[in-house]
Amino acid sequence: MTILKQPQEPRRISLGLKLKNMFNMSPIPHPATNASATKENSNTPNANGTSLTVTSSEKKPTSPITTPELNPQQQRQNVNASSALDNSMGSTSALATHQTSSGSDSSHPATVATTSSNCAPRRFVELGNTHRHELKSARRQEKIGSMLRDILGGGNGKLRDDAVSAVPDLSLMSGLISQINNTSKSEDTAAAQVTSAPMLNFSQKYGKCQEVIGKGAYGTVRVAHKFDRETRVESLYAVKEFKRKNMETEAHFNKRLTSEFCIASSLRDINVIHTLDLMKDAKKDYCQVMEFCDGGDLYSLILSSDGGLKQDEADCFFKQLVSGLVYMHSMGVAHLDIKPENLLLTSNGVLKITDFGNAECFKMAWETSIHLSEGVLGSRPYIAPEQFRCEQYDPRASDIWATGIVYMAMRTGSYLWQVAIPDEDIYYEKYLCGRKDKAGFEPIEGLRRSRCRNVVYSILDPNETRRLSGMQVLNSEWVRGIQLCEAGKRGY
Repeated sequence: MTILKQPQEPRRISLGLKLKNMFNMSPIPHPATNASATKENSNTPNANGTSLTVTSSEKKPTSPITTPELNPQQQRQNVNASSALDNSMGSTSALATHQTSSGSDSSHPATVATTSSNCAPRRFVELGNTHRHELKSARRQEKIGSMLRDILGGGNGKLRDDAVSAVPDLSLMSGLISQINNTSKSEDTAAAQVTSAPMLNFSQKYGKCQEVIGKGAYGTVRVAHKFDRETRVESLYAVKEFKRKNMETEAHFNKRLTSEFCIASSLRDINVIHTLDLMKDAKKDYCQVMEFCDGGDLYSLILSSDGGLKQDEADCFFKQLVSGLVYMHSMGVAHLDIKPENLLLTSNGVLKITDFGNAECFKMAWETSIHLSEGVLGSRPYIAPEQFRCEQYDPRASDIWATGIVYMAMRTGSYLWQVAIPDEDIYYEKYLCGRKDKAGFEPIEGLRRSRCRNVVYSILDPNETRRLSGMQVLNSEWVRGIQLCEAGKRGY
């Protein structure tokens, strides 16, 4: 398969090689632009010629992504570990190719030149008819990531310990949560319960903010440690510290944060991150407190997988992702920014959807029809095609489209395309032609099982009216046959 290659940036490459030589270890790229509860994101090796890079969410279309030039010679090996860092800092050279061998699943490269020594061999353990995930965050990567943040201008500001819960100031929050949850409580009763919350400061409730685990355009994510001296147990929380956008008024900033918190805190599902609190300090700096996921994010896992996850491993995460979305859609909420960076993992393999900055309530409990969404929402490689061609669209269908892109990223280690616009992306154009052709589209045809291929094609149907719903995906023969790990069934 033809490989895409983009021009490299010498200054950034030399910095990457310098870091690699200094520490003699495989570094990770700069954290994601759109950080969430645990973010150490980077560029992922590419199996389709489109480098899996950190993507940022958008309420408006981002600047156009330049289509890479075709590399005339197909590469047959992954480049060495230093290229991963080079990619994270600007270079987007192709790192892998699809290679089909008889009797093998071609969604995984038949030949891999290098295997990262950081990838634990027991990350995924097969146990007869079930399996177990053993995900651990790499301390070496955290160390390099921290150093990269300092070199690239990462901030050192910390949340003040005197921050207090902003919930009592949210006069409309209780009403919105009641509407979303379809509870029988009146708004006045709910508001009274909220405003009666004890005014404990941040350190009293959640301990001390310490290491940075993610940094983006809209804020920083830290881990808060609270040690209970009586039980001798330390609790960890993910703390997302927000900062106001350029030219954003305080009123709009407050509205944006409280809207996100209202939606996030109302959702209660094992595959949705648990949002605990919204805090504000004397300087009017906000932070959102969430449960901490010790397995990192799906993006980082794909990065370390050398060409994609194992079939059963990817299937387990995919089923959990769709289950979480089906729950959200049943609550009248669409996420509109599904991507690996926004999918967190516990160390035993429970997947949790996070980052509700783009989320919308498309249907209240008492309504019978949905509200359509407008504008381009999400991150370009995962955005459904109808968002680019329609003034209004069903946000649920856009969420489902994104799950198909995420699944293929898990299986191949790459994007299928950079943007679902035929005139702008040659691979998306090839996909549209492949759907009509008996030979199909090569990356999807590389999936061994026909039931899996059929569902993926149906999820990625360019016609949103024909696209499968989340419930239809769960009820498909393929997904019904997917065995979740025990942690995925329990939710912990």
